[in-house]
Amino acid sequence: MKRLSLLSLGLLLSAGVLAGSADNVVVQDPYVRLAPPSAPATGAFMVLRNTGSKDVKVVKADNPVSKVTELHTHINDNGVMKMRPVPGIDIKAGGEAVLKPGSLHVMLIDLKAPMKEGEVVPITLTFEDGSTKQVDANVVRPTPAPMMEHKH
Repeated sequence: MKRLSLLSLGLLLSAGVLAGSADNVVVQDPYVRLAPPSAPATGAFMVLRNTGSKDVKVVKADNPVSKVTELHTHINDNGVMKMRPVPGIDIKAGGEAVLKPGSLHVMLIDLKAPMKEGEVVPITLTFEDGSTKQVDANVVRPTPAPMMEHKH
């Protein structure tokens, strides 16, 4: 009987009946911003697209290159932009969450060693239902903001 139950569970999982939130999230353009060698932290950015019919939430992130990993956002506190941890990142059914500089992002804090451009950082996202998804994010050099043209 136990063997039949395990077989049934395996069939349900393969049919997607018991699929987790991670199975419905597609990750696009993941990257980690290259930090200067002495910088203690950097950010990871990506687009999380929910292809499922239910809202999902990322509640945790982890990676092997930093001692601490947090979900963050930027807030305007009386005219001063500040980074703050958030308990989760919601992704509406059929929608997306854009993790970008100056907005939601994954913070890699207390880097264990300087990173190099082109390295790949595996980031594990954990969803509210306990499912996980590994994202391979390339380390890229930040591009400078375009100069505004000044006319005198």
